[in-house]
Amino acid sequence: MTEWVALLRGVNVGGITIRSAELAEVFRGLGFDSVRTVLASGNVTFRADVAPRARAGLKREIEAGLRERFGYDAWIVLVTQDELASAIDGFPFDETDAARQPWVIFCVDDETRDELTDAAASLDPSVDPVEAGPGVVYWNPAKGTTTDTPFAKLLAKAAYKPRTTNRNLRTLRKLAV
Repeated sequence: MTEWVALLRGVNVGGITIRSAELAEVFRGLGFDSVRTVLASGNVTFRADVAPRARAGLKREIEAGLRERFGYDAWIVLVTQDELASAIDGFPFDETDAARQPWVIFCVDDETRDELTDAAASLDPSVDPVEAGPGVVYWNPAKGTTTDTPFAKLLAKAAYKPRTTNRNLRTLRKLAV
């Protein structure tokens, strides 16, 4: 059994409301074990007899289940608990800096990660501190600027909607087993 984390994009914002109990019900209905939702922002931990190499099929199955149950175009990023721990441990900035927001952007593939970090290379690192990690992009903007910086505007582009989702480092710690 593999311990997975499903990170849903765009739920409980923009008119897509999903209650945690209903979300857990979908995952249990798909036959997964040890289902746990964390916060109300589309985070689910679960166990499934699916190896990481079969991730694409598992992703499609979950997205189809979410579409059927909630009637929206669902996008998720799937990571194993080990991958989540690696993303947390690799955070390269000072997470205790109260003036900044410690974000981790999960990417569906390395091409997306590289595209984002290549684009960020031309930005001011004092405004948009960005670094690549394993399957993720780390971002540490000043509090209150997470929708206004050039990197924030890049992330908001429609092209990244089905390919990324971001979480605060504090949320990720709550997801870790």
